[in-house]
This record gives sequence, C-alpha cells and structure tokens, in this order.
Amino acid sequence: MERSAVMLDNSPALVLNADFRPLSYYPLSLWSWQDAVKAVFLDRVNIVSEYDRLVSSPTFKMRLPSVVSLKTYVKPALFPAFTRFNVFLRDRFSCQYCGAQDDLTFDHVTPRSRGGLTRWDNVVAACSPCNLAKGGDMPVVAGMLPRQTPYRPTVFELHRNGRLFPPNYLHDSWLDYLYWDTELEP
Repeated sequence: MERSAVMLDNSPALVLNADFRPLSYYPLSLWSWQDAVKAVFLDRVNIVSEYDRLVSSPTFKMRLPSVVSLKTYVKPALFPAFTRFNVFLRDRFSCQYCGAQDDLTFDHVTPRSRGGLTRWDNVVAACSPCNLAKGGDMPVVAGMLPRQTPYRPTVFELHRNGRLFPPNYLHDSWLDYLYWDTELEP
C-alpha cells in the first residue's frame, strides 16, 4: 500500500452529535475519512476541525475533516442494547468475582440450568477460571458472590465507564470535544 494511502487510513473523523457531544465514547464514534467526506458532500455534517492532509479529484481539493458534527440531533437511547460488549463495559472489563481483566466471558449469576435468564439482571463479566469454578452452582453455594449486583445500565453509565478506557489514538483536534461534559473538580 502506498504511503499516502496509509496516511489517509490513519485519518478518521470524530463524529459529534448536533450538541457537540460524541455519539459514543466506547467505542469512540469515528468515521473513516471516506465516510466523513461523503457526509460533507451530502450536507449531513458540519466540519468542526480538519487535518493538514488534502484529498483531491481533478476538479476539487479539500482538507480532510478530523471532527464533524451532525446537522440533525440524534436522540440517544436511554438504555443500551444487551450485548456481551456492553456487559463487559458495565462491569468495567473486570471479573465480578475476582477482579481479573483477562480471558473474560460472561456468567449467569443464577445458572440457566436453574432457570436463570440471559438478561441484564442475571449476567456478569467473569474470567474463565471463575466461571468454571462456579459452574452450575448458585453463588451462595459456590461461595462466589459478584462484586456488584447485575443491573440494566443507562447509556450515560456506559459512556461514563467508556471514558475510563480511552482509545489508543486520540488526535489533538479531538481532545476539546471528548470530555467537556465531565464534572470539574473544585
């Protein structure tokens, strides 16, 4: 791959809602440079900040957007979808029995074999060794109570937790928009 193509691939755009908050913190709401340019041409976004890199066609040149905001506000859902990733995010990517952060899976607090359902209030993040040790036992019988009672989080709680796990790469132009709604310390 050419060097210029690699540089372009390393030029995602941070996507902000119309209120200038990221659509998502974890995963961080990013679009590829192609999607950002397309949205600009379709007049769906405003360019807030740009990279120093240019893209061009025979008749047009533009700097790549590094931050864009939607022109139409997208109302976030109050409650997130029940997914494995969101369970891990709710539990801050740590086993709810021992605190380990490796080899995560999820565990039914009340085992399915005992009528437990696969839903927010019965599933926690667990490392494989703890999940195997608990097996099909009830938490009290196994002597393994989760650190927190499982619950259905709000989108805002997941955003808060997502801020604890920043992505590996943050462009300087993004920093002004990522944590501006965080409460300041006195």
